Amino acid sequence: MTESAPSQAAPAVQLLVDRGETLAVAESLTGGLLAATIVEVAGVSAVFRGGLVVYATDLKASLAGVPAPLLAAQGAVDPDVAVALARGARRVCGADWGVSTTGVAGPDPQDGKPVGLVFVAVDGPGGRRVDELRLSGGRAAIRAGAVSHALESLVALLRSPMANSAGS
Repeated sequence: MTESAPSQAAPAVQLLVDRGETLAVAESLTGGLLAATIVEVAGVSAVFRGGLVVYATDLKASLAGVPAPLLAAQGAVDPDVAVALARGARRVCGADWGVSTTGVAGPDPQDGKPVGLVFVAVDGPGGRRVDELRLSGGRAAIRAGAVSHALESLVALLRSPMANSAGS
């Protein structure tokens, strides 16, 4: 059995509360599932600023500020796009930390990218991280896996020595 949504997000929320820092998200393939998972945690209003669901490629540019030439050259499923989405979430929502998801949930490949290819990025005052995932299963499993990994990545970066020196 998998962890419930609140317990998945609780460590990240608690670390942000302890640090007095805020969070925003930009989501593509997860379609709001990451934000929904985060807001299940009681007291999250102290740290969660909001999120962008930018499922359409043009919205990644117009709302999240992903450079249009990057999207044209690399497509929406790309590590640099994931980083730009995380930075865009921070900027648009006025948050200390940004987390993003972009990928292919299926059932069909997208622009030559295979089903299950996902990029998760975290960007904040203590550094940046982008991870490439190769997830399996149906759409729901891929989306849930992306959310779990995004939360784990945020916790890892918040706990890193660089983040601790930046946040103090």
